Amino acid sequence: MNSKHPKHLMLDQSEAALARVSQQLSGLEKRDWELWAIISLAGILVSTGLFAILFRAAFSEDTVHFEITVSRPLVIGLFVLLALLNTYLVTKRFEVRRLREQLISSTLQKQVIEQQSFTDPLTEIYNRRGLDEIAGRFINQASRRKAALSFLMIDTDNFKKINTRFGHLTGDFVLAEIAGILKASIRGSDAVVRYGGDEFLILLSDSTAAGAQKVIQRINARVADWNEAGNLKDFRISMSIGVAEWQEGDTLDEMLDGADRKMYEQKKS
Repeated sequence: MNSKHPKHLMLDQSEAALARVSQQLSGLEKRDWELWAIISLAGILVSTGLFAILFRAAFSEDTVHFEITVSRPLVIGLFVLLALLNTYLVTKRFEVRRLREQLISSTLQKQVIEQQSFTDPLTEIYNRRGLDEIAGRFINQASRRKAALSFLMIDTDNFKKINTRFGHLTGDFVLAEIAGILKASIRGSDAVVRYGGDEFLILLSDSTAAGAQKVIQRINARVADWNEAGNLKDFRISMSIGVAEWQEGDTLDEMLDGADRKMYEQKKS
C-alpha cells in the first residue's frame, strides 16, 4: 500500500484497471510493430531483388543500359505475391485495431460495473458492500503510519416520520441531501459510507476522537442551515452521532460496535 491518503477506493481501482489496460495495449502495440517490421522487410527484399536485376542488367557491358526482359509469369507472380502480402498486412492491422478497441471497451465496462457495485445509487457514496475493503485500507494505513483514526456512526433521528408524513420519495431526497452534507463536512482523505437505511458511517484518517468533534460541529451547522432553508415544512431533521477512536489491534467489528454504542447513548440522552 502506498503512503498517500486513500482518497477513494474507486480511484485506486481505476488506476489498477488502467495499468492492466496499458500492459495489454503494449502487447497489441508490439504486434503492430511486428506488422510494420514485416512490411519493411518485404519492401527491402523486393527492392533488393529489383536492384539486383537492374544492377546486373546495367553493368553487364561497357555501356550502362536498363533494358530488362522478364518473363510474364514472373511478373504476374510478383504482383500476386505483393497483392497477397498487402492484403494480409491490411487485414492484420484491422484485427489489431479491433482488438484494441474491444480491450478498451470491455475494461471500461468492467470498471463501471465494479464502481457501481461499491456505490449506493441513491446517495452516490460508498455502500455497505465496500465497507470491509475501505475500512481495511484506513486501518492498515493508520497502523503502518502510527496515525490516528476515528469512526463516526450517524443515525438520522425520527426518519420513519419523514417517510410517513411526506412519502418515500421525499425520504429518498432527504437521504441524498444528508449524504451531501456529510461529504461536504469531511476532507478528501476521509470517506462516507451508507451503513444502513438511514445510518451512515464516516472514516476520518489522521483524526482523534477530539478532532472528530470539529467534523461533528460542521455537520450540525450544515444540518441547521438545511433546516432553516425550509426544505421540509414544519419538520427539522437531526442526527445522533457516536465517535470511536481506533487503537492498535482494534478490528473493524470492534470499531463499529464502539461507534454504534456511543451513537445510541447520545440518542437516549
